[in-house]
Amino acid sequence: MNENLFASFIAPTILGLPAAVLIILFPPLLIPTSKYLINNRLITTQQWLIKLTSKQMMTMHNTKGRTWSLMLVSLIIFIATTNLLGLLPHSFTPTTQLSMNLAMAIPLWAGAVIMGFRSKIKNALAHFLPQGTPTPLIPMLVIIETTSLLIQPMALAVRLTANITAGHLLMHLIGSATLAMSTINLPSTLIIFTILILLTILEIAVALIQAYVFTLLVSLYLHDNT
Repeated sequence: MNENLFASFIAPTILGLPAAVLIILFPPLLIPTSKYLINNRLITTQQWLIKLTSKQMMTMHNTKGRTWSLMLVSLIIFIATTNLLGLLPHSFTPTTQLSMNLAMAIPLWAGAVIMGFRSKIKNALAHFLPQGTPTPLIPMLVIIETTSLLIQPMALAVRLTANITAGHLLMHLIGSATLAMSTINLPSTLIIFTILILLTILEIAVALIQAYVFTLLVSLYLHDNT
């Protein structure tokens, strides 16, 4: 109970060297691949899920936007596997680090915005000033729209960080309470342990949903600029 509540969010080190890079590179190794003509059930299910997800995200895009399909599918797989691996005991979740989430959000957002300014600059500039705006409100609206555009990557990163961090903290607190109550009151321990199991199932769903939401918002930003 005296353990630091935020100890699990500290970036791990091996012999004084940061191990976050190795942890980030580990999830792709868990994705099965096949060299055979006929795949097994796991590979078939994986390919079906990837095809379903990419179809949902790419339906609204034009030809130029669909060139990002491989990147977006890779992004959702990476975030989902990283979030799920972080639910294992004594593991580290890179997506709880705001710096890493910003490192994913800013380049993708900037690429989409730059593509919009290069391909259709008139439509991109039109977003800063809605049609029919009264003249006295023009400076204020331009500032508001510019601010809302600039905070999009920050909102992406903070949303993912907050959701994953909150779930981990709640699981840590309930797990500590279960351990503390195990020597005091057995019925209460069973109730709290049941809550912990239900919370773990919820966190698995949250890990997948947050990966989908992050990628979907990037896809929407891309759609607005292509």
